[in-house]
Amino acid sequence: MAEKNAEKFLEYKGRPLVRCGKTIYYGNMSDPFVICLNILNDENIKNLKVSGKVVIQLLNTDANVSPKEKIVKKSEKTGLFNALDLGAVWLERALKQ
Repeated sequence: MAEKNAEKFLEYKGRPLVRCGKTIYYGNMSDPFVICLNILNDENIKNLKVSGKVVIQLLNTDANVSPKEKIVKKSEKTGLFNALDLGAVWLERALKQ
């Protein structure tokens, strides 16, 4: 019965997406790595808010790792889809190791 009441997350390529303001986390927090997407700016196109520059970070979720070592990879892309697509590739490769 608990499963029926469990909150369902939006998913991309079978992994959850969780948004808090202009930050989006992609992946399971129980996995060794997750992707963090920070939206730096927005653009208005025909009265629709669209993401501009997005910073992508591959983060180590191990609690014993120092904060400096948490960021494994970092890049910047234009557009949320481009950033999420690159992040998905990074996450897939990191989880296979």
